[in-house]
Amino acid sequence: MRKILIVEDDNNINNLLNDLLETDYHVTQAFAGSEAKRLLINEDFDLILLDLMLPGISGEELIAEIRSKKGTPIIVITAKNDSTVLSDVFEAGANDYIAKPFNTVEVMARIKNQLKNLGEKTKGAVLTVGSIKLNDETHEVYYQDQLLALTQKEYELLKCFLAHPKKVFTKANLYETIWQEPYFGDDNTITVHISRLRNKFQAFTDQEVIKTIWGVGFQLNI
Repeated sequence: MRKILIVEDDNNINNLLNDLLETDYHVTQAFAGSEAKRLLINEDFDLILLDLMLPGISGEELIAEIRSKKGTPIIVITAKNDSTVLSDVFEAGANDYIAKPFNTVEVMARIKNQLKNLGEKTKGAVLTVGSIKLNDETHEVYYQDQLLALTQKEYELLKCFLAHPKKVFTKANLYETIWQEPYFGDDNTITVHISRLRNKFQAFTDQEVIKTIWGVGFQLNI
């Protein structure tokens, strides 16, 4: 059964969505952005229904957090109908949105559409960028068909880069995503792990697979 996370601080709306979906899906309810973040650390979902105006962490912040490491489909359900807000939400990585007040038939149709697309796009849970192939089911990484021996943190760092191959990650982005702790700007952890990850690739190529963008952070170079 597909797993859906509802993130909505209005109890009535959250419970309405739960009642609508619980027959066909395994539903988890969260009533704050911070609560949803904790759930997402330990559990994977097939789809997220997300309000924007949330206590703890806003919907926009949560989208950015999710997209830094996962491609889970996100449908925003919001009373905000300003075109700039919606444009920003899509730019951040939302897949669809539904305006409040909503029609339950429309909600079901949009969920089914996203889950159909999910089935078509993510079979095998394999990320392939250039000569790098990451299998998230077996936790194996291959470069030019050669198996790389990566630590868990190196694996998680590489997965971030492969999920967003054009994105420039700051140290804060990477540290808070992988270590799940606040970044205070004076920790050398990211630099050390990036260096070790680069060294793993240097056994097979002279190309700097992860390049430094001076003054900003790091980016995949494939």
